[in-house]
Amino acid sequence: MTARLDPLAAAPQMMKIWFEASVAIAASLDPKLAELVKIRASQINGCANCINMHTVYAREKGETEQRIYLLSAWQEAPCYTDRERAALGWTEALTRICEAHTHVTAYEALKAHFTPEEQVKVTLLINIINGWNRIAVGFGGFIDPAAVKARMAAA
Repeated sequence: MTARLDPLAAAPQMMKIWFEASVAIAASLDPKLAELVKIRASQINGCANCINMHTVYAREKGETEQRIYLLSAWQEAPCYTDRERAALGWTEALTRICEAHTHVTAYEALKAHFTPEEQVKVTLLINIINGWNRIAVGFGGFIDPAAVKARMAAA
């Protein structure tokens, strides 16, 4: 796929702020959980760029192949904790908020496993990855994870 626009080149200051917020929000949560949330939202949104990137990062953070492969069927797979299930349910509810009103039920599960502060952090993470999905899909972006790391190191 050929990118329609490079948002980093077109609006570098705004993208720097967006990127810094992304890093800070993700760093506030368990790294494996954060990557699972990012992958699941990206699967729902059909964002090949973010699926590619976050599966690489999840492996680097120690996530197993099995849990990455089963993520699209997490509700039936026995390898996720109740806390992860709550986060994944909340991810699906917010990512698909226009399709159904499952967020009320999903919130009850989230509340049972996350403190109020953590609930906000998970919600912000879901919003950030949904935003990245829309940037990548909207502008036709696909970047190798190694190139992202190089850009991060240079910044």
